Amino acid sequence: MSFFEKHETLIKKAVNALHERTFYAQYPEHPSPKIYGETADVDGRKAFQSLVGKPYEALNQTPTDGWIGVEESPYMQDPLNITYPNINVETLINRSEKAFHEWRKVHYKERAAILVESLERVKQKFFEIAYATMHTTGQGYMMAFQASGPHAADRALEAIAAGFEEMSRYPESTVWDKPMGKFNIQLDKSWRPVPKGVALVIGCSTFPTWNSVPGLYASLVTGNSAIMKPHPGAVLPIAMVVAEIRNVLAESGIDPEVCQLAVDTFDKTNTKELATHKKVKVIDFTGNSEFGTYLEGLPGKTVFTEKTGVNSVVLDSVANVDKVAANLAFSVALYSGQMCTAPQNFYIPESGISTPDGQVSVEEFEEKFIEQINGLVDNPKAGPFVLGTIQNKNTVNRIAEAEKLPGKLLLKSRSIENPMFNNARVATPAVLEMESKDKEQFSKELFGPVALIIKTKDTKESVALAQEMAEAYGALSCGAYTTNADTKEFIADQMSLAATPVSFNLTGGIYLNQHAGFSDFHVTGGNPAGNASFTNPDYVNRRFTWVGFREPVSK
Repeated sequence: MSFFEKHETLIKKAVNALHERTFYAQYPEHPSPKIYGETADVDGRKAFQSLVGKPYEALNQTPTDGWIGVEESPYMQDPLNITYPNINVETLINRSEKAFHEWRKVHYKERAAILVESLERVKQKFFEIAYATMHTTGQGYMMAFQASGPHAADRALEAIAAGFEEMSRYPESTVWDKPMGKFNIQLDKSWRPVPKGVALVIGCSTFPTWNSVPGLYASLVTGNSAIMKPHPGAVLPIAMVVAEIRNVLAESGIDPEVCQLAVDTFDKTNTKELATHKKVKVIDFTGNSEFGTYLEGLPGKTVFTEKTGVNSVVLDSVANVDKVAANLAFSVALYSGQMCTAPQNFYIPESGISTPDGQVSVEEFEEKFIEQINGLVDNPKAGPFVLGTIQNKNTVNRIAEAEKLPGKLLLKSRSIENPMFNNARVATPAVLEMESKDKEQFSKELFGPVALIIKTKDTKESVALAQEMAEAYGALSCGAYTTNADTKEFIADQMSLAATPVSFNLTGGIYLNQHAGFSDFHVTGGNPAGNASFTNPDYVNRRFTWVGFREPVSK
């Protein structure tokens, strides 16, 4: 049985989910023993621990310059001492280009099936990947399992499905028959989706799989070879994915260099050398706006970016202010605000927020919001696991700098104890109050757990500021609370012009930070936060070119 015969039904279900946009998840998000096995968690933790302090040989890549690795656990603040094959850029490119010419000739259906098979094998490593993610990114256990395991796999499957759909949009061949009166002109016509060549995927430190696998799988399914260049501080989770892709390629009799891992260090990076290489045709990037904009300007490259932004929340009127405060407090605390979709600027009219019980003043909301934050982070069964840890030491310094901004410091960031890791690098949210005139201070991303309460004249000014931030600096998400239908439509209309998705009136178990595969487009590509959206058709179509051939029909 070929992999396509094995996975055809799954692929078609995923394609259908793209169109329906309803809930669909191939990979269950809860680490239930009933789903993954009674010992899956323990086995995954042991498997991760067995990798610490050793060369990671599962990639089966031949190094050119020894072994390197600089990852550190934010929970223990100690090096992991895991090393990876160090391969110089020219060798990576040459291996990739050679493998490309084999991979591009594999039919897209079989490519899709090989990639799905790799996900099915990654599924067996979800717990191992979860612990690897915890100890490289600092995410809490549950987020590390969900984001790097099931949610990432679903996003990868979404990219496969989108590529499969686009490459099957037109017939591979047909007879073109044009009536000309007494005779017909007949041509045999055929078309090929031709991939662009070597693709580069540049990963980030906070979500090394979730942010990387869409571009990686989108390039691979469309026939490009791929070089995965992880952030030096978060290599292991995506290395496990690359290893499984390479395993399936090799078992299929295909050169595994179709997919390679390119590791570097903070002191000696290879990102620019790879990105500017003339044979690299496609680039995916997640990270800071400055480098993302640089990549977008490189000539001769097809570039997909997700950069930084300033995410806003507009508070106009609510049905239950306490539930709103609780939801937003969780959104700010989740993974210590180190999510690209985390809210930062909270706009509230100076007259307060309308509720069924009357106006709630800005000060009253601030008290409720801070009470919810403190209640969450001081809960020993919730706080340490929701916050996780701070991935990068520099983020701690940025929080301290943010607390010095002009305005009123309402809640100072502090550290709390993690019951499992004494040396965990933890920082609780800081909350400041500002005026709308302080635009210069809140017109930039303050990465980490920082929330700014901004007083405005009215809701119209709140919306105008949220729109301006998105148009000028980018935004990946926006929250809005209103019980008025006209105001809701006004907010939706204005923020749509800024190409920013809006989540209205969230109070339950879904949060502004969360985007669902097969339903929510992540980033729109329409504002400075990024030029691409996964996974819409453009996300895969620009990775290949349709080329046609024709000749007279043989008589």
